[in-house]
Amino acid sequence: MAFPTTRLRRLRTSPVTRNLMRETILTRNDLIMPLFVCPGTKVENKISSMPGNSQLSVDLLVKKGKELFDKGIQSVLLFGIPEHKDEHGLVACEHNGIVQQAVRALKKEIPDLYLIADICNCEYTSHGHCGTIIDGDVHNDLTLETLAKQSVSLAQEGVDMVAPSDMMDGRVGAIRKALDANGHFNTPIMAYSAKYASAFYGPFREAAESAPQFGDRKTYQMDPANANEALREVMADIEEGADIVMVKPALSYLDIIQRIKTTVNMPICAYNVSGEYSMVKAAAEKGWIDENRIVHEILTSIKRAGSDMIITYHAQDIVEKL
Repeated sequence: MAFPTTRLRRLRTSPVTRNLMRETILTRNDLIMPLFVCPGTKVENKISSMPGNSQLSVDLLVKKGKELFDKGIQSVLLFGIPEHKDEHGLVACEHNGIVQQAVRALKKEIPDLYLIADICNCEYTSHGHCGTIIDGDVHNDLTLETLAKQSVSLAQEGVDMVAPSDMMDGRVGAIRKALDANGHFNTPIMAYSAKYASAFYGPFREAAESAPQFGDRKTYQMDPANANEALREVMADIEEGADIVMVKPALSYLDIIQRIKTTVNMPICAYNVSGEYSMVKAAAEKGWIDENRIVHEILTSIKRAGSDMIITYHAQDIVEKL
């Protein structure tokens, strides 16, 4: 029926009815906090372009992990900054690799904190690309070998989930095969399935010290103009054994999240990336926006689009307000 019989404002007049009618509810259970671990002791290298975030040595990472867990954050995503790098990223596969050290320490001190390890080579290669370089470009199949070794190494140390972010063809299948062959049948894979070659990653390059030394990543990360291709990537990862699929970045790709949600019956993660975070922080520092309200609105929109979980640097700031 039409106005005046129908008055949609009736259910907005009271906070109680607004709460009862709310369709999308953001909770602390939806949030995953990224953390950066670096060598040394008592090291805290603040990331200038990402206020509130730092590279932390293992001892301070454990302290940070406890603070987050006490606030209600149940899961973190780990990125490593190694002491040295090599051409192939094999340093990421070592028993005493920086993330391996972090996993052992976190599991000892905070056993219930759920640990997800980012699986990629860009932080560990001397050239900053996501795999082995042959003839000036990343060689897909050789890179799969390193990614599989890295995943097995971290699973052996007790990581709860691996998250390949490299965008190599076939990497989910290679990792699943390697994990199963080494007895890690129950280690889930969260695939960065629709990862775009985005300008929103800028601050992360500082955080992870992973900027490519030549060229760009457009031969393996997706063209921001493409949507149908994202569905192909997602379907390929599901067929290879992905347990969760991811869209990265989030805000400019809410339509992609929605299309995936309506196409496949799979858990979906969205990565609210560094550039999205830093823009909010910069505007808040200028006094141009209400940071708490806008962060809550942004994260709610990501969940409303269809994401079941959200990786976000805002997690540490907003979790206690949820």
